[in-house]
Amino acid sequence: MNVVTRFAPSPTGFLHIGGARTALFNWLLARHCGGKFLLRIEDTDRERSTQEAVDAIFNGLKWLGIDWDDEPVFQFSKIKRHVELAENLVKEGKAYYCYCAPEELEAMREEAKAKGLSPKYDGRWRDRDPKDAPVGVKPVIRLKAPRTGETTLHDIVQGDVIVSNDQLDDMILVRSNGAPTFMLSVVVDDHDMGVTCVIRGDDHLTNTFRHMQIFEAFGWDIPQYGHVPLIHGPDGAKLSKRHGALGIEAYRDMGYLPEAICNCLLRLGWSHGDDEIISREQAIEWFTTDNLGKSASRLDFAKLLNLNGHYMRIADDERLLEELLRITGDVSEEKRARLLRGMNGLKQRSKTMLELRDLASIYTSEFVAPKLDFDCKDILRKALFKLESIENWTEESLEKQLREFSAESNVSFGKIAQALRNVLAGRKITPSVFDMTVSFGKEESLNRVKLSLIV
Repeated sequence: MNVVTRFAPSPTGFLHIGGARTALFNWLLARHCGGKFLLRIEDTDRERSTQEAVDAIFNGLKWLGIDWDDEPVFQFSKIKRHVELAENLVKEGKAYYCYCAPEELEAMREEAKAKGLSPKYDGRWRDRDPKDAPVGVKPVIRLKAPRTGETTLHDIVQGDVIVSNDQLDDMILVRSNGAPTFMLSVVVDDHDMGVTCVIRGDDHLTNTFRHMQIFEAFGWDIPQYGHVPLIHGPDGAKLSKRHGALGIEAYRDMGYLPEAICNCLLRLGWSHGDDEIISREQAIEWFTTDNLGKSASRLDFAKLLNLNGHYMRIADDERLLEELLRITGDVSEEKRARLLRGMNGLKQRSKTMLELRDLASIYTSEFVAPKLDFDCKDILRKALFKLESIENWTEESLEKQLREFSAESNVSFGKIAQALRNVLAGRKITPSVFDMTVSFGKEESLNRVKLSLIV
């Protein structure tokens, strides 16, 4: 069987981090199996759906490196077909028109509550003749759901989950205003798109039993379902705004790399032995639904930060430079070249792009000669002649020459390095002195030393 998975967000806000994990799991399964990963925008809620949210979904997925096959499907464009299929079910006796007024439904709910029962529709129009319909009431279309027996979901994460059919009422397929419901639209679209497997949050578990009944009414094959527990915060409660950022774009703004986010999300509900750092290629090779877990996972922000630090250290220097300039704005060619030369030293000491941005200001800020104490000036004055004589301006050569100067002048190497750090960066936390000296270049490095000696 050719595997077809999908991600079907509603465009009513940002791309939620939980939604990003759902997309990632479905994408990995499709890529692992050589199948298709499809994108559907469930935009039937016209009042809340916005183009801004659609763009946020597209951009968030692209940033994460989650690409989709075929053109995205917009659910609203399919509603005519959804309604026509529901009307066909009425003709086949598998659905019916219900003419209950809102007051009747409210009375029905109150009566059920008074009896200690769950409020649900009692099926009073299930077998009545539409000729009895009250004047002026626009009907809804309800599914004629089975009233006896059980519906069993063979969940690839949760195992077999069974619900007694008498717990499910005749759900609405088409509202009185002629609009199809979410339940109907999802089923029709999944069938039309050829979806074979759906991985999603376990908050959809109850909906799945209703989806299965609609699939059966149409006589269509039911996809495999896997319901993963929702992501929790560090305190074990369901992830919410109080835990921090929920939207993917916020994590980008906080300086995280997409590969770190994906690695973190992958480990929230899926495992491969004790492996923590998992590359994209390994994830595709290893991902199967067998390793999806039943227990809720906690988003550990400290672990995410460490993961990001790892991916910062191994990232391509030119790529980090472009991302840095996206944050800070472009700089002169001279400063761009300086940043690129110094990128390796910068990324080794940065866990996020924001930390890298702050550290990179060493190479982009306008130089202001620091006020040095007498001892520091004395060291630099003596070291200047040695620095000027160095022709091969490399880290290795600089270190060799300055260590020789340390031995000759009986000044500790640490004091020499600290004096240069004061001049080149003016701060304590920096890349190595030799890294900075090479990144600035010989001319700029010597100019800074000379200017500092006359302040």
